[in-house]
Amino acid sequence: MKIHPQRHENLKKIVDLVEGIDIAMLTTQAPDGRLLGRPMAALEVDADGSFWFFTSERSAKVHQLDRVNLAFTDEGDATYVSISGHAAIVNDRSRIDALWTAAAKPWFPQGKDDPDLVLLRVDTDIAEYWDANSSRMIRLLAMAASAVSGRPIGLGEHEIVNNPSRPPVSHQRSLIGD
Repeated sequence: MKIHPQRHENLKKIVDLVEGIDIAMLTTQAPDGRLLGRPMAALEVDADGSFWFFTSERSAKVHQLDRVNLAFTDEGDATYVSISGHAAIVNDRSRIDALWTAAAKPWFPQGKDDPDLVLLRVDTDIAEYWDANSSRMIRLLAMAASAVSGRPIGLGEHEIVNNPSRPPVSHQRSLIGD
């Protein structure tokens, strides 16, 4: 995934965390309200914190872009990032040329000239991350100590980040399951 320097300092941490995690789960909402998720290969994060993907303009997801979520996971490093926003279809042939990779050929057999190939841009409104900044062994020991002592442990950073380019989003959290 190609990553550009971020215009907004608070998005830098999000981009740093997802660097090297090339597959995101994109979740959209179907017309009947169901949430639908599918893995997508991230191609680029632009300077405004928008994520770019290839898709087919005939895909059902192109009609489900009002509210979307991207989930990035690196289980080995215990890094989890959730990005909420909205998406748009962009038909920019020069950008498709610039982002084209042979890895996309199985989905687009005609290559970058496939007439159904378009770009999906996900604009970040708000992002949330959990990042355990210690090794797996330290995390296991900390969980064991917590189980014995009965006291909760802090296993890293957790933060909610707004994109200053977008309207502010409430940080209201539920009392359960944070």
